[in-house]
Amino acid sequence: MTNLSLHLRDEAIQLFNAGLTAADPSNGIKQFLTYQSQQLQIKTLYNDTIQQRSEDWSKVHLIALGKAACKMAISAHKIIPPHLLSTDNIVITNYENIQAVSYLNIIGAGHPTPDKSGLYAARKIIEIAQKAQINELVLVLLSGGGSALAPCPASPISFIEKQSINNLLLASGANIQEINTVRKHFSALKGGQLIKHILPADVHTLILSDVIDNDLSTIASGPTVPDATTFLDVIEILKKYTLWEQLPKAVQFFCDQGITNPNYETLKPPLYPDYKNHLSIIGSNTMSINSIITLAKKYYYETHLYSSKLCGEAKEEAKKILFFAQKIISQGLTKPTVIIAGGETTVTLNGQGVGGRNQEMALAFTIAAENYRLAVSDWVFLSAGTDGRDGPTEAAGAIVDSFSFNRMVQSSIDPTTCLTNNDSNTALGRSNDLFIIGATGTNVADLQILILQPF
Repeated sequence: MTNLSLHLRDEAIQLFNAGLTAADPSNGIKQFLTYQSQQLQIKTLYNDTIQQRSEDWSKVHLIALGKAACKMAISAHKIIPPHLLSTDNIVITNYENIQAVSYLNIIGAGHPTPDKSGLYAARKIIEIAQKAQINELVLVLLSGGGSALAPCPASPISFIEKQSINNLLLASGANIQEINTVRKHFSALKGGQLIKHILPADVHTLILSDVIDNDLSTIASGPTVPDATTFLDVIEILKKYTLWEQLPKAVQFFCDQGITNPNYETLKPPLYPDYKNHLSIIGSNTMSINSIITLAKKYYYETHLYSSKLCGEAKEEAKKILFFAQKIISQGLTKPTVIIAGGETTVTLNGQGVGGRNQEMALAFTIAAENYRLAVSDWVFLSAGTDGRDGPTEAAGAIVDSFSFNRMVQSSIDPTTCLTNNDSNTALGRSNDLFIIGATGTNVADLQILILQPF
């Protein structure tokens, strides 16, 4: 690895950190939640206009759910005066992001596989929601990961069955919208159904978005957002990924019942027409991308946005990014250039290895760069999750360079075999390219940064 490679790697990390800073949920809460003139005030985006929501609520109940739940709840707790705050509160996050504070009831739960701690926490959410009275506010703080962290199976689906369905979906190659469509319909909480427990109290949801296009009904499976999908969509998705026949007969029967019985369905938009005025996005992948672009320009890089809606199979998207880079190079590369992307890809598991979508993308990019070459002096590619964890590994993703392929080969690793076996973690570990940062306390999906240094 040359001094230039080390320099480019350092700058890629700095750019990624700029994206993380933009996704800091504490800052987002402070921007959207204030207490002024003896009233709690909440900014909300409605009809493309920022408005201020403020009412004389007699009490505020906090429900925080997701990987950023602790940071969001701690920040909100500092803003809301003690006389308004209910002692009934709940904060549910993954075990890696737990912060111990005495004034909040923080529960760690399993992610990406739901566990019984999450089941208990989901029931506590419903309990707190049902206690809220008219003229009181339930303030829901929502971030990515909430779908798995608060499993609440719809009767008669068992918790074991819900776990099994979740695991099948995660390994299927289905995208997050498809996965959450299924999750919503097998839940008593998701797909707007938390609203049923909160009414007639008021509700407002502050959201840290981890999904493409900020689809509010997809983030944590939208517990306070009406859901337009149906059981017909669920069955179509399950059959598309050949999962239908793997389901227990009781679950198949539940889906069939859902088609004909509206009581089984999630909350539909007409039942809660004013919901858009009760939601605020405080951070998103797009905000992180914009922050990266700003810093890259400050560093005098030419910048290109490849996609702010990156999706699809991770290894295929890696090749597409490389081809995009080749096109830019062919047009004449005269100054250092950064190509940026953000979103959430998928991995279809065909092998028995260990990795995650970002590690798989980085390994696939390394192989593609070896096969197709990049006509530059040097390059560095970083792909990582803003939550600090990529798949069932300690790494957030990986950062590879023009020497990574050779480092793998020299350590007796066949990169292509590892990719075929979904064993990106092993290959990248051998080449010292794993990007390990620990739990970040935020989650706005993934970021990709490719730096090209011209000759």
